[in-house]
Amino acid sequence: MTNHSRPVNQGLLLAALAVAGGTFALMQATVVPALEHIRADLDTTTAWSAWTVSIYLLSAAVATPLLGRLGDQHGKDRMLLVTLAIFTAGSVASIFAWNIWSLILFRAVQGIGGAVYPLCFSIIRDEVPRERMGVAMGLISAMLGAGGGLGLMMGGLIIDHASWRWLFVVGTAFGLLGLALVSRIVPPSPHRAHASLDIPGAVMLSAGLVAILVALTEGRAWGWTSPRFLGLLGAGLVVLVAWCWVETRTAQPLVDMRMLARRPVLFTNLAGFFCGFAMYAGFTVMPMFMQMPHGLPPEAAKLVTYGFGATATLAALYMLPGAFAMVPAGPFGGVLGLRLGFKIALAIGLVLAGVGSALVAEVNDHPWQVMLFYAISAAGVAIAFGAMPKLIADAVAPTETGIATGMNTVVRTVGSAVGAQVAVTLLASNVIAGTAIPSVDGFRASLWLGAAASIIAAIMALLVREHQQHHPVVAAHADPVARR
Repeated sequence: MTNHSRPVNQGLLLAALAVAGGTFALMQATVVPALEHIRADLDTTTAWSAWTVSIYLLSAAVATPLLGRLGDQHGKDRMLLVTLAIFTAGSVASIFAWNIWSLILFRAVQGIGGAVYPLCFSIIRDEVPRERMGVAMGLISAMLGAGGGLGLMMGGLIIDHASWRWLFVVGTAFGLLGLALVSRIVPPSPHRAHASLDIPGAVMLSAGLVAILVALTEGRAWGWTSPRFLGLLGAGLVVLVAWCWVETRTAQPLVDMRMLARRPVLFTNLAGFFCGFAMYAGFTVMPMFMQMPHGLPPEAAKLVTYGFGATATLAALYMLPGAFAMVPAGPFGGVLGLRLGFKIALAIGLVLAGVGSALVAEVNDHPWQVMLFYAISAAGVAIAFGAMPKLIADAVAPTETGIATGMNTVVRTVGSAVGAQVAVTLLASNVIAGTAIPSVDGFRASLWLGAAASIIAAIMALLVREHQQHHPVVAAHADPVARR
């Protein structure tokens, strides 16, 4: 461990970081079962109620690299506390939202909590011995998927028995727990990047990401060939290209372009994009598949030859084994990485995810089959998510870990947004004749597309050249940081 005034208990440290990561993931999905209740209670449309989910991910994508960089500069422990405090404030405010606009705003504040992941990875890089680093990062990565699965289940249970506002009471409680644990357990950062924040770079990166993600989120409603979609998407891409150009000419850039171009970072990020695509191509359609034909008029239900007629809560329960499978799979990916190399662990996880997705697409007559094969796919994703931050961390300096892992999270988020929209478009394009009900072919196509994306990601993983740096974990820092 690093040179602190008191020893750091590794188990307690990981527990604190796991709570921080799990809290954000939990609230990412817990709102989904409540969307119809929110729509009715706040007297809004389905499209605007769905933005309570979209804005959360959008805000996280923008905040993640910025707070990751601030953590590199001003201390990961302090910025983790700031991030959790902002998340908790957004949770409290959401309880008292008076209309859909206020709820969307407060969910945007809450979404800033997505920055916990690069900050947690950076703290692990500083505090955990090299031989345990992969397992520790795998555990935190697993929280992203496991928390999402548990969030769906928890959201369904709360909505069945109480107001949707109680979802945010739970979020507040977890946020406060995370704050208490982090403030008590996480030590001050031993590594600091002595540089000022690149404000123009931060603004350009944020603007480009917002434009692209809003375009992807609204693309189906606007039309994929509409001027609004093409204009906003094009504007976002132009801004990001300009941002790259500006960053190469800035003395102290937000993101060092040379760092992103390093082979381990570049191909890990490409694998991350396709992994995010694959995960959401399946995650988006599976609850709908399991609920069919529940809720349809009797005449329409007779036309549906697939699905289990599950309620939203039961569908979430069917997906719960996948969430549970991710918890041990993430750390197992770290063990696998130590034995075989982390790029091999990444590739194995991605192939496993692809196989699971393909099996769900073709063998889905009974709930147990979908539960089993989805658990296989989810375990593969967890292994992959655990390997990626280790590959990134090994390729960059300790003072770059926050921004480097933050950018990997952003790339995965963009891939997830693309995968979700492509999956929904496939469902809308494959319907039962004479209806707007998705046919089984649409679900099958989405799942097979996710499987194909997983294999492409595995190929990207094999192109990674593992870079073994040996920055000492046990080191006295030149400028010891005083405890808060």
